[in-house]
Amino acid sequence: MLNPKITIKKYREGILKKDFSAYEATEFFLRRIENKDKEIDAFLEVWREEALKEAMEIDKKIISGEKTGKLLGAPLALKDNILIKGREATAGSKILKGYRAEYDSTVVSKLKEADAVFLGRANMDEFAFGSSTEKSAWKITKNPHDLERVPGGTSGGPAAAVAGNMAIGALGTDTGGSIRQPASFCGVVGLRPTYGAVSRYGVVAAASSFDQVGPITKTVQDASILFKIISGKDKFDSTSVDYQFRDGLLEPDFERMKKIKIGLPEELMDGESFKGVDEQTNKKIKEAIEKLKSLGIEFKKISLPNSKYALACYYISIFAEESSNLSRFDGLRYGAEGIRGGEEKLMDIYFNNKSEGFGEEVKRRLILGNFVLSSGFYDAYYGKAQMVREMIKNDFKEAFKEVDVVFMPTAPTTAFKIGEKNNDPLAMYYGDIFTVAVPLSGLPAISLPADGYLGEEGMPVGFQLIGKKFGEEYILGIGQFYEKI
Repeated sequence: MLNPKITIKKYREGILKKDFSAYEATEFFLRRIENKDKEIDAFLEVWREEALKEAMEIDKKIISGEKTGKLLGAPLALKDNILIKGREATAGSKILKGYRAEYDSTVVSKLKEADAVFLGRANMDEFAFGSSTEKSAWKITKNPHDLERVPGGTSGGPAAAVAGNMAIGALGTDTGGSIRQPASFCGVVGLRPTYGAVSRYGVVAAASSFDQVGPITKTVQDASILFKIISGKDKFDSTSVDYQFRDGLLEPDFERMKKIKIGLPEELMDGESFKGVDEQTNKKIKEAIEKLKSLGIEFKKISLPNSKYALACYYISIFAEESSNLSRFDGLRYGAEGIRGGEEKLMDIYFNNKSEGFGEEVKRRLILGNFVLSSGFYDAYYGKAQMVREMIKNDFKEAFKEVDVVFMPTAPTTAFKIGEKNNDPLAMYYGDIFTVAVPLSGLPAISLPADGYLGEEGMPVGFQLIGKKFGEEYILGIGQFYEKI
């Protein structure tokens, strides 16, 4: 009997020992989706027939002794903005309704080579704009730990699928925290790789200088396995880098991990607590710090003097990039339900399609993005934000001269109630206070669940480990060290 909490590593061991087949495992998780997802709503579409066919083909390869990929049929979920040939991908938006990908994204191609099985596409905030997965055009995903609470966003569907044990792992995207924050809210592991470590080809863009694809898994070791598979240079993405990660990703030297220094940003702290973080979350964060110290890891106070500008800098920058990226979507080729009739002028068609095709949060960001890029305001807003971005990057460069990794909370609170922040977008944006400095600097970061769950509400708390550029080995190594005790 398969354990629904099975990890990628344990799954692989089970397949090799012939405890179960890829077909049996896929069918098992498809049944779980059928039974559980009625209340969680993590998936927008389940590819039942295709998944079972993929699993059957992998079983045939195993039986015949053919060369097989490292995943051996591990059942995974994909965020709705990651393209897989022949399957619908809407990025959570009505304006892309009916769009079917004509090619595989690079990360999907690599997972196919590794013999992954794709269970379905998971829900997300529309065009990856949001922090709760309440902004999807299709449905609201619920947190598996409390169905009255959000799973976080924008990768809330993939995180809920993994946390609800409806998939062994998943891929999400992280622009300002969209892998890490839902991982924190759902009590799973979420890795945002270094910008350029993973190809963005075939991923619907939100903000191109920020977006990164990364794994959402049950363990750090599983995140390491998926990251190793999807990382690398891609000829279709000029921002991707040919960086060779050492074997320490999968087999970390724990004695070496003890020599690592972790920094605590003094500007974000008030004594031993983090500013703006609720009392119970701070308590769990302190426990995580003490556990890391018990492993022999040294902590040191560091300075990130421009961190107070990170949130404003981030939102000005992404509003500009998002409005530019979304200008291409007019609803004429797909999702064109707003067209009124043949006598309309072209401009009316554009207005009708975009008005009906885009949700409230998307429209808000388009308006703000066009404002900060407009004549007379470009230098005052966008230009200054880019200067501040360089200052924040430099802060991390200086900090990394003293430490190897930076520690901070993933989110200031646990998962909030559905609808709680819908009328206050600024409160929603504030939830990204600890995650946005990472993409501004192009750094890797991982969110780990602190031990146990929080208080009577039983909600998870996550903390972040932030590494140097291409320093995934360190943050994944410390994470695996943390998991072992």
